[in-house]
Amino acid sequence: MMPALALLAALAAPQDTVTTQLRPYVRVAAPAIALTHANVIVGTDAPARPNQTIIIRGGRVERVGDDGAVPVPPDAQTLDLTGRAVLPGFVMVHEHLFYPAGQGQYNWLGYSFPRLYLAGGATTIRTGGSMVPYADLNLKRGIDAGQTPGPDLDVTGPYLNGPGLPIAAVNALRDSAHARRMVEYWADEGATSFKVYMQITRDELAAVVAAAHRRGLKVTGHLCSVTYREAADLGIDDLEHGLYASTDFVTAKEPDRCPMGAAQSLTGLDVSGPQVTDLIHHLVERHVALTSTLTVFETSVPGRPRAPDRVLDAMAPEVRDLYLRRFAQIATDSGASAADARRRFANAMAFERAFARAGGLLLAGTDPTGYGGVVAGYANQREIELLVEAGFTPVEAIKIATLNGATYLGRQDRIGTIAPGKQADLVVVRGDPAARIADIENVELVFKHGIGYDPARLIEAARGLVGLR
Repeated sequence: MMPALALLAALAAPQDTVTTQLRPYVRVAAPAIALTHANVIVGTDAPARPNQTIIIRGGRVERVGDDGAVPVPPDAQTLDLTGRAVLPGFVMVHEHLFYPAGQGQYNWLGYSFPRLYLAGGATTIRTGGSMVPYADLNLKRGIDAGQTPGPDLDVTGPYLNGPGLPIAAVNALRDSAHARRMVEYWADEGATSFKVYMQITRDELAAVVAAAHRRGLKVTGHLCSVTYREAADLGIDDLEHGLYASTDFVTAKEPDRCPMGAAQSLTGLDVSGPQVTDLIHHLVERHVALTSTLTVFETSVPGRPRAPDRVLDAMAPEVRDLYLRRFAQIATDSGASAADARRRFANAMAFERAFARAGGLLLAGTDPTGYGGVVAGYANQREIELLVEAGFTPVEAIKIATLNGATYLGRQDRIGTIAPGKQADLVVVRGDPAARIADIENVELVFKHGIGYDPARLIEAARGLVGLR
């Protein structure tokens, strides 16, 4: 049999199954495809299964089983995946289609980011708030129509926030009635989830939750003025950034106000102590999910690794230089603030691990904003590596980034695991990430809806454009 990579390169997409716009990025497309000799990580707690055959037909997984036990259809294009693992497509729930350009400015990246998300293995993403929601919605429609490559998008509406945020693209809520109208308007326009932000009041949050839930939609939050406990009692569905956005432990916090000292309150926190344990149990009892975004916080911790060259190559020169200057500034910090940043990062990891162990639904995202260096696709892989560093096994971390995200979005019957009848959203990687999580970076092929995309072509198309377009 022809070696796997040579065979992949030789396969041409049938002209009648892939649009003209997608064809340059597609490596495999056929009515039936057989992936043989694969190490399959299904997306559950089950261990990896070696020597598996996956049959894809009509954009769905038709059969999965041991080599030899699953017959290869005579009409199938066969890929020998010896030495490779197959994972479910990543379902990442705190992503963005914009990127920091410096001085509080954010550029919309509707060209580079969808390509990089898909190249990195993310086949479904939820945007974690939008600066330009019409652009995000139109991009989703373009992806759905096959006009541009990218993951399936769950578009969150514009940030719902009160006064106090120095970002011109964010409209300040006036009161709870205004908050309700915003939800109703953007739900009519096509938003499928909503995000409340740092200066929202409890009354406004309650109005957002009630209006969204009437539509069968969910609300997530990057909070500050409202505590996690208060938000859980008001019915919020998800909390962003793990421990980092919690103000529950700030002494003498005033209601509906974002307090000073929030970061300090998390620095010396005893994550195994009764205060934290009680909050975790409260969130779990209220069925509130928690989104890990360790990638964006890693960039502010001295001593953490610099973004690798492959990530730097994706950035526009000015944005790359801005990131490198900021990284050098943080790396030279050796004082008390550096030690505090490391303690907060360690506490955030411990909090997420304790939340999951208590039965909470932990989700994965990357939040490609902050000081830069968090780039679509690459950061999705990095987030999974950081979950392993936080104490999860590789298989557990992959489940968090696949099945858990699908479960939160209510799509676990279609995506999130590799099983017969499910959408053929699959990631082929060289190596064995179940044993060495760093192998998750070796993405060689990404199937979305049963069409195999070439990561190298997608990455090349976006090279040097992150931060620009």
